[in-house]
Amino acid sequence: MEHKITALVIFIAAYLLFITLPARRMWIAIIGSLALILLNVMSPNEAFWSINWNVMGMFVGMLLLVDVFMGSKVPAYLAELIVDRSRSTAWSIIFICIMTSFISAFVENVATVLIVAPIAIELARKLKINPTEMIIAIAISSNLQGTATLIGDPPSMLLGGFAKMNFNDFFFYHGKPGIFWAVQLGAAASMIVLYFFFRRHKEKTALVRVEKVRSWLPAGLLVGLILLLATSAWWDQGFTYTAGSLCMVFGLAALAWAQIVNRHSLLKSVKDLDWETTLFLAGVFVMVGSLTSTGWISASSDFLSGLIGGNIFLGYTAIVFISVVLSAFIDNVPFLVAMLPVASGIAQRAQVDPSLFLFGLLIGASLGGNITPIGASANIVACGILKKEGYPVTFGKFVSIGLPFTLAAVSAAYLFIWLIWH
Repeated sequence: MEHKITALVIFIAAYLLFITLPARRMWIAIIGSLALILLNVMSPNEAFWSINWNVMGMFVGMLLLVDVFMGSKVPAYLAELIVDRSRSTAWSIIFICIMTSFISAFVENVATVLIVAPIAIELARKLKINPTEMIIAIAISSNLQGTATLIGDPPSMLLGGFAKMNFNDFFFYHGKPGIFWAVQLGAAASMIVLYFFFRRHKEKTALVRVEKVRSWLPAGLLVGLILLLATSAWWDQGFTYTAGSLCMVFGLAALAWAQIVNRHSLLKSVKDLDWETTLFLAGVFVMVGSLTSTGWISASSDFLSGLIGGNIFLGYTAIVFISVVLSAFIDNVPFLVAMLPVASGIAQRAQVDPSLFLFGLLIGASLGGNITPIGASANIVACGILKKEGYPVTFGKFVSIGLPFTLAAVSAAYLFIWLIWH
């Protein structure tokens, strides 16, 4: 019983610190994990195997590949091409958001914002307009489509690792349309909202193209990785370590190519990786593993199942919209890691397909972060870019765009998942 209380206290304390000290989240997760081991709540071996190494491999491998892909200038070139072909500024912005969405389905959201934001800033300069709404739109569009595929963002990787879903399962799962199509429906609804914000910009866009592609090889590597992930379901039906291994192999290949051809510093490339998020993710896995091993996850499932009773629609609705509200203010990674087994447990006790609750949880936790400037890392980065350009973003300004965007996207996806999976 003592270890059970200790695990819960450490997790709650860490979570509160994640909220109040977001800049120190890596150290909080590491210290919390070490405390669990030192207090004998978990053995070092249990802590090691509580980490989902397949997810970690996907995350780190994609970081390596995306870094090289960004340096190739292919995304920036495509963005300029889209702007030049658009009939008005409003459609330029919408098409940039669509391109952002496409990239973020395969590239981490923060990286996507860093790729596309300079194009939007340059467009705003040439047209002498405030870039705030454009950059916010880019950030929330990135967060939306990062949910659509297995490799789009850490929450999707977490769901894939937990439910043992491969790349193709996000498109069609057990013979039914998967999470990808729910996100596309949400994207269609949310793009209508964005057009409402930008419809006043009817002038023709005139953007001089300055980006030149340095190499198409990184784009080829990314396409090759996607194809291999799509076919890996044939030989790795249990979603063990294939996806993580493939991402690591391609990431290291891209890193080696960049060092040989572009003479990038290997040490600098490795040092510049997002180690903060990587170690944070590993630490969260350990802390949630302690809740599982001490029985808290099972107890939470029993409690919530008792509240919901036999009303499946109420349970599904509660999971989606509670996730939306909470993830608007707290990091969705620890929330999702903790809630995935709880949602699965509720589904088992209610004797329904767990996909209903798991997909609903992913939609709510991933898209709810679009409501506020602190709800997702991409939002924080976008606000930082705007502040650097002399356009500080107020909390209210971000919410005025993020809230209607999120409500449109979540409502459409929520109804789609219910109709297909209930």
